[in-house]
Amino acid sequence: MSVSTLDLEITGMSCAACAARLEKQFNRQAGVTASVNFASSRAVVTRGEGAPDFPTLENLVEKTGFGIARSEIVLAISGMTCAACSARLEKLLNRLPGVSATVNLASERAHIRYVDGLIDEQGLIAAVARAGFGASAPQQGRVGAQDDASHRVYIDLVLTALLCLPFIVEMIGMAFGFHHVVPLWMQALCATVVQFYSARVFYRSAWHALRTGGANMNVLVCLGTSIAYGFSLAVTLFGLDLPVYFEASAFVILLVSLGRLMEERARHRAASGLEALLNLKPEIANRIEGESVVSRPVSALRIDDLFLVRPGDAIPVDGVVEEGESEINESMLTGEASPVLRKAGDRIFAGTLNTTGALRARAVSLGSDTALARIVALVSRAQGSKAPIQRLADQVSAIFVPCIVLIAVATFLIGWAIKGDASWALVSAISVLVIACPCSLGLATPTALMVGTGKAASAGILFRNAEALERLHRLTALALDKTGTITLGQPRVVSVTPHAELDRRALLALAASLEMNSEHPLAKAIVGKAHEEEVSLEAQFEGFRALPGKGIEARSGDLLYRLGTRDYLTENGIACAPLSDAEEGATEIWVARQGQCLGIITLADALRPEAPAVVRTLEALGISTTMLTGDTAQSAAPVARHAGITRVQAALRPEGKVAAIEALRGSGFVVGMAGDGINDAPALAAADISIAIGSGSAAALETADLVLMSSDLRAILDALSLSKATVSKIRQNLVFAFGYNLAAIPLASCGLLNPALAGGAMALSSVSVVSNSLLLNRWRSERAIG
Repeated sequence: MSVSTLDLEITGMSCAACAARLEKQFNRQAGVTASVNFASSRAVVTRGEGAPDFPTLENLVEKTGFGIARSEIVLAISGMTCAACSARLEKLLNRLPGVSATVNLASERAHIRYVDGLIDEQGLIAAVARAGFGASAPQQGRVGAQDDASHRVYIDLVLTALLCLPFIVEMIGMAFGFHHVVPLWMQALCATVVQFYSARVFYRSAWHALRTGGANMNVLVCLGTSIAYGFSLAVTLFGLDLPVYFEASAFVILLVSLGRLMEERARHRAASGLEALLNLKPEIANRIEGESVVSRPVSALRIDDLFLVRPGDAIPVDGVVEEGESEINESMLTGEASPVLRKAGDRIFAGTLNTTGALRARAVSLGSDTALARIVALVSRAQGSKAPIQRLADQVSAIFVPCIVLIAVATFLIGWAIKGDASWALVSAISVLVIACPCSLGLATPTALMVGTGKAASAGILFRNAEALERLHRLTALALDKTGTITLGQPRVVSVTPHAELDRRALLALAASLEMNSEHPLAKAIVGKAHEEEVSLEAQFEGFRALPGKGIEARSGDLLYRLGTRDYLTENGIACAPLSDAEEGATEIWVARQGQCLGIITLADALRPEAPAVVRTLEALGISTTMLTGDTAQSAAPVARHAGITRVQAALRPEGKVAAIEALRGSGFVVGMAGDGINDAPALAAADISIAIGSGSAAALETADLVLMSSDLRAILDALSLSKATVSKIRQNLVFAFGYNLAAIPLASCGLLNPALAGGAMALSSVSVVSNSLLLNRWRSERAIG
């Protein structure tokens, strides 16, 4: 073994002692010399004779308590023609050290995670090339290259069709009892050009597959047509008194080529959802430079740059409105049909459309950090992932071609033995080779996922991966957070009731001072009320301590102040007399100093208008609903009653919500949890399906199984509907793909299909699967209809 050096990025090190410990572990290995740098979080590992391989070293790092960082890349793959191609390429990539890859035939993408120190982007592209395919970064010269490739395909297809015209004349003559209307030499000449020019792509792909130890659909096409052509050529050259099958080999190549072209166009239509998202972002921004406005490329904008958005313009980057107000059409992100008003201080997002007024805004997120870019990345990742339902098709595709070759050989031998006619047996074997289609199996799942996730994204519904989309339709119980999910999440102070020597304004000032650094919606409402009434806040407090699900405490001098739920104050020995005229559904925040209750601030949050109808629909679908909230039972019960939710668990701390979800799962439910994507993180993580509502935050996009960009609860129904529709299409496609092969192969082996007809059926089987997936484009959001 030659000496090699790895430069690895190490994750999880927290101090120099960590680096020293890992370095010591490395250097204990035979043939290994390592240096680990805590400051750069890197390990330089030199491997000599007898050194362990990379998987062993990675296992050593993990056992020591650390990890090796991986990079991610998406490569556009060209040259794949069937499911066996994508399976073979995926297998070859996964054999590379430190590489984990998923190859999607429908989207022609390879999603790859790799270790930088072992391989780089060029190395991955070279590995793809060695497998017989092309690879490039997506969107780099892709459009022009695709146009050129399509143009060449059309020219080749027209040439092949012209060369097949003599065979049509011959078949028409044979129908009327005339043979050799077209001379055999002309048939041989036309078939030769078709076989060695028009089918060159098939031969090239088949050679690469066989060279790397695999077999794809092109191997079957090449075998079948070469046998038919070779047999016919021998008959022609040696003047044998046997039938020729030039028309069979030529028409198979023509029909397969035509089917490939139709399939390619259909696959591009299936991918149009992601392309539509990519096209939302404008190329030009109006940057404000001093007193002038200058048109610049969006890439020239920097953080904190001011830019102008005129009526009718698309917003170039994520920003905060500095001046002006306008209605923004955010339907491309949220699925909401109605424009929303944005004014000074509000966030605006790249790709959304300004409709009425002019806005001056400051850039806060650029490039890949914008909400649109994160959404595109998430959709791309979901389209590249594999659903569990696809596993059977992948397993069948892996052994499909060798099995078909064996069936074809058996068909020839058994047919010859039974019928005593080698020509009949040969034609039947050729039909078996060209009618079998692993493509329809390989395309059944990914094409439906591509259309489904694209439609979902256009409706503001983002699935993190294919498994989440498939799992959602099996949901049987849904737990919903109260504040911000069932309610509008915009609580308002409805009363301030002092209990001690404080007056109303002093109590409000004290509560606002305690809450001024909190991001909780209730805290913001209290602080906002204080600002609204121009109440001066108290002196700064010290020793702030937040107690999740209870409240906060802080000190001012020697005095300890507490603010939170009645239970929190009571458990600390503070007597709290309830309000006699408390508003139904209101939340009570209690304020205390030392052991004395100072008063109550009552807040109320309006129910979302669509909540009752959504809950009724969920129950009608067989999905039980439960409200989980940290608020008191007195404030939660009226909200649940008005929403139509009969199961309520109130006064829950974060761990209580997790326990409630575990209890539901223990009862046999497939449990979903819907929350705001930031709060309720433990409960979201505990659910089978986590649903972040009204959130474009990076945290939600990375952790939630399902992100609903809209706060409208009807988006949950849309997601369920789309999940069911997509899974239904996948099942239809798989039934058709398996059924087609199970029916067509026996028919061909019995001599009931001629090779040309078999080739046409094979070509159309893939087109049928993709076309069926495209029917998902008929799906419409309930919010858009409503």
